[in-house]
Amino acid sequence: MKAYTAKEIAQKVINKEKFFILDVRNTDAFDDWKIEGDNVDIINVPYFDLIEGVDDILSDLPKGSEILVVCAKEGSSVFVAEQLVEAGIEGVGYLQGGMKAWSEHLEPVKVGDLKDGGSLYQFVRIGKGCLSYFLESNGEGLIVDSARLTESYLEFAKENNVQIKYVLDTHLHADHISGGREIAEKTGAAYYLPPKDATEVTFEYNKLEEGNDITVGNTKVKVQPIYSPGHTIGSTSFIIDDQYLLTGDILFVESIGRPDLAGKAEDWVGDLRTTLYNRYKQLSEDLIVLPAHFSFKHELGEGGLVSAKLSELYAGNDGLKVDDEEEFRKMVTEHLPPQPNSYQEIRETNMGKISPNEEEQREMEVGPNRCAVKG
Repeated sequence: MKAYTAKEIAQKVINKEKFFILDVRNTDAFDDWKIEGDNVDIINVPYFDLIEGVDDILSDLPKGSEILVVCAKEGSSVFVAEQLVEAGIEGVGYLQGGMKAWSEHLEPVKVGDLKDGGSLYQFVRIGKGCLSYFLESNGEGLIVDSARLTESYLEFAKENNVQIKYVLDTHLHADHISGGREIAEKTGAAYYLPPKDATEVTFEYNKLEEGNDITVGNTKVKVQPIYSPGHTIGSTSFIIDDQYLLTGDILFVESIGRPDLAGKAEDWVGDLRTTLYNRYKQLSEDLIVLPAHFSFKHELGEGGLVSAKLSELYAGNDGLKVDDEEEFRKMVTEHLPPQPNSYQEIRETNMGKISPNEEEQREMEVGPNRCAVKG
């Protein structure tokens, strides 16, 4: 029986390898959130249905294929996997740390080299659908939309002999806890937030303001346009190296940002439309869009990279093709998906108002990101 790490499973998903999952969590947890991939076959049989044996499901399992047993934390999957082995099933394994480990794995994927030296990386949090960015140029580093799991960035910086100088959040996050302040405290980096999103924060920060570009090594990061609101009132976009557009939670590859996570949907829907239909329209269509989230398994491209040309999105993203303003308003304010788990507590944590411990933070983040509206 093999113990698989979250990294090993992430590589299988990214490489589109075929494997089979037996998820033994309760059905409601499974329906809410699961491991998905182009060649992943999955069934859900709750653990409590398997306590007395696995004979009833043996005919549902593939022959000659790897079988990965998954549960919330690990224990139940080990128990079921051992039963399968005892029943003579070959190729059985389990996910170390369960879905909690899956939620927390970060996979660095190289986006590309920069014109004046250095590189840009996308950190794919595949189990959560979150994307963050690490720019390194001439020994200096900048991180955008850091996840709570700060060690991944710190280890990456150490391995690449990079000093982290700047940490930026495109907005005040509601779906995951930002690691920005922690990284800044550990490295001495400057931490930046949009001031319109920071009116209630309890800590010192640097203001992201339009025209105040940031230079990292030999690379210029244009804070342009700073005012790209809609998901939040201060949502910020960055242009890096005149090649890449980091859109935060405003624009995704197959969807657009939702405006309701601060209870301001009716107030912010007009800002969201202005950003998507006017401000971004003024930018070069050759820019490569790098969002802060993905929602669908097929958005993972070569090597796991999530990206698309701005021109491709205007041609193919349904959220950018709603000509009627009232129809657009209805699309982003009615029939929205459920809000992210514990999103109010996550916002308050990111404001510095509450300080949950590590296990509480982990529980707050369990589940999908749900920051998108599909047109």
